[in-house]
Amino acid sequence: MSEYTHIFKGTAFTSKSATDVHILKDYLFFINADGMIVKTIAPEQADYQQLLITYQDQNNFHALAEGQYFLPGFVDLHVHAPQWAQSGTALDIPLYDWLNTYTFPIESKFSDLAFAQEVYEDLVSTLLANGTTTSLYFATVHKEASVLLAKICAEKGQRGLVGKVVMDDLEQNPDFYRDENTKTALEDTEEFILAVKNLAKTTKQGVYPVVTPRFIPSCTDGALKGLGELAAKYDTHIQSHCSESDWEHSYVKERFNKNDAVALHNFGLLGEKSVMAHCNFLSDEDARLFAETGTAIGHCPISNAYFANSVIPIARFHAMGVDIGLGSDVSGGFSPSLFDNARQAVMSSRMLEDGVDTTISAEKRGVPNSRITINEAFYLATAGGGESLSLPIGRLQENYTWDVQIIDTKIPTARLPIFDPNEDLHDIFQKIMYLVRPENIREVWVQGNKVHRRG
Repeated sequence: MSEYTHIFKGTAFTSKSATDVHILKDYLFFINADGMIVKTIAPEQADYQQLLITYQDQNNFHALAEGQYFLPGFVDLHVHAPQWAQSGTALDIPLYDWLNTYTFPIESKFSDLAFAQEVYEDLVSTLLANGTTTSLYFATVHKEASVLLAKICAEKGQRGLVGKVVMDDLEQNPDFYRDENTKTALEDTEEFILAVKNLAKTTKQGVYPVVTPRFIPSCTDGALKGLGELAAKYDTHIQSHCSESDWEHSYVKERFNKNDAVALHNFGLLGEKSVMAHCNFLSDEDARLFAETGTAIGHCPISNAYFANSVIPIARFHAMGVDIGLGSDVSGGFSPSLFDNARQAVMSSRMLEDGVDTTISAEKRGVPNSRITINEAFYLATAGGGESLSLPIGRLQENYTWDVQIIDTKIPTARLPIFDPNEDLHDIFQKIMYLVRPENIREVWVQGNKVHRRG
């Protein structure tokens, strides 16, 4: 009986740093029963050939075909799970109107568990098919439906970090969709945390409860303080929105006479396991606070183009030591694909650097040193996401989980333009990042288990 549950052979791409991609050509990857990478062997290593001879005829040996490559599974740091039901609609109205006219009514329907099950099962399957192996989810105010989302992640094999949303401010939230009061909001959150921690004992890849004030405008001071205390008591992850738009940023400043980041910190909601979505309007002082506390930014480039009134200076914040990963923000972002969001992250950063108003002279039009490369966007979607969640995910190296997507560049309906059999592997990587569609994602594995297969 082999000491390894799986052995894989093939060429992989993984982040060496935020700017450099490590190409692992024809490597062997050894996976143990816990789904962890325990050994990686390069062809030039002395024992490579002997290991290949030993294992290549065994049932647990998997060799990639020509034109296939490994990528780490993607880590999506911001998904509004119930909003999958409205994806692609109503993106042309202001954020405040969008929430009240479309979003809150659809989220209120998740008191119906049959409806919740239908939407959540479809969403988790869709994200897996798009290569997303870990998702950080906002659910709804409903405790039972939020636990159901965690169960669906557990059953389908996705690593799900799920939050029961808190919206307890009677003045700021609609009567038909909110927590009954602060007391019930906190009690439901605590019961939710305990239920998901119990569920996690039955899963290989893990599911995690997340303390989730929707954002400061939807919560009372009592709820924000109580949620900070619950997060500390149970050592949970924390998520919210922070300084997303002119409206939200200004609202918090008016209410507390301080920026969103400082207010969240004062309530105990920033820390190593905290991820704040958007953060477009962070000041440099706010960014330093994020770096000091270990708080991460969930960068949602497609959604930001619709609702954030700005382009976030990702390169600047990253240079200041802030952990940053990528988020789809379904459904403020229309696409469930982090490939699409990685591409938009690059485009948005270039528009910020070059500027957009041609009536201003070129040297004054943009913000210097703002652009990021596709290598950096890949890092945000993988290793950056793992670091943001403080989990050993997002890299194909020893002591990390075997979370991978197998990319096939030769699918007849989605063939990538690779015509030279000796094409430079970094050029192939760039073509993958810019051109892959869901059809190219042949298999997805999470924690050493195959969770998706196409065709």
